[in-house]
Amino acid sequence: MRIESSVTSISWIPSEAVEGLPKLPFTVGVAHYDAPPPDRVDHIDTMHRADLFREANELKGWIEVEDGKIVDYGHTGGGRIGLTRLKLGPKEVAVPAVAMPTLQNTEVADGWVRFTQTAGGRTGMPAPRGVRGKPYFQINSAIAWTTLALTIYADGRSEHELAGASTFPRHWIYDKDGALAQKSGAIDFDKWYREAHKQNTPWGNEDSPAVVTAVETALERELSLEIMGGDGKRRPQSLAPGDILVEQGDSSEGSNLVYLVLDGVLEVVVDGEVVGELGPGAIVGERAQLGDGARTATLRAKTAVKVVGVPGEELQREALEQVAAGRKGDES
Repeated sequence: MRIESSVTSISWIPSEAVEGLPKLPFTVGVAHYDAPPPDRVDHIDTMHRADLFREANELKGWIEVEDGKIVDYGHTGGGRIGLTRLKLGPKEVAVPAVAMPTLQNTEVADGWVRFTQTAGGRTGMPAPRGVRGKPYFQINSAIAWTTLALTIYADGRSEHELAGASTFPRHWIYDKDGALAQKSGAIDFDKWYREAHKQNTPWGNEDSPAVVTAVETALERELSLEIMGGDGKRRPQSLAPGDILVEQGDSSEGSNLVYLVLDGVLEVVVDGEVVGELGPGAIVGERAQLGDGARTATLRAKTAVKVVGVPGEELQREALEQVAAGRKGDES
């Protein structure tokens, strides 16, 4: 019996993810942020031809099982990389990206096979800059990547994992059915820009562990587009690890704000106990708007966090009620 499975990552640059001087081309419109990828990935080649992502890593594996024993296995798939598109006046210039060699490894044990695959690359545009550690200066741009792991069991089960990833850009993970299953939770642009040259990547001597969060609901994605697509430019608020966004019981001015998490992971703390975590794309703080105005939980930054706040009355109450109801179900 042949058992097949797969896992795919798509890497893209969300709004406000670039910091410092490198943000200038995005601010003036020469470079662009990306629209979020779809909730499903069914035709990765079609998406690649349409240039709908910066990078993709598609890992496929199979095993042959006879009498409960694995007798054969195989590892397929690979990386795909898009173009860098720059707008220079009325013209658009497409600069081919530079793909790194796909790295594959297979581990075989009694009853399972674990496949790992690293894919990524860098933009073809030069990015001269000082970097941390030798050689202290780089001309080529930093390297982005994901390392995926897929374990297939003789009993037909399979599991996937984002085993490692660059700290920039955002990485979304899709399961064997093509459904969005996980996402990287925290972007650290400065670390990536200053450190992700070859020796500090899987093509050198190290990988980076990934912070992974659950996927927000389709309704939250709709609300996030509404919040970020308003007439006025929303100014992000940054929190360091340990900072408090809202405090349980607070009903002071500003408790009517509802927040969209742009990046990072927030801990939900009720009566001193951590009861959950929320990552990019989540709508938070909605219950004070729906109730008596008092915060029902403390929201504390587990990692560096970036959020935007919007007065709750600017959003549809029914939509906020649905967000709150769905989150209550998750907590139970």
